[in-house]
Amino acid sequence: MRIFVKVKPGSKISKIEKIDESHFSAFVKAPPVEGKANDELISLIADYFKVPKSRVKIASGFTSKNKVVEIG
Repeated sequence: MRIFVKVKPGSKISKIEKIDESHFSAFVKAPPVEGKANDELISLIADYFKVPKSRVKIASGFTSKNKVVEIG
């Protein structure tokens, strides 16, 4: 499955909001430094979809707020 995520780093709380079937907004506490926000995003998505973190990959947008995430 492929989803599109808009990430907002440095938020007060970590959460995911569903916009439609394939678009989500993610709020992460971690700053966008050294991949910390990406790591927290992967953990949030894994918890949301109840899959192991190893099955969640950022397909594109590593340094962008708009990311394409694959869940396998």
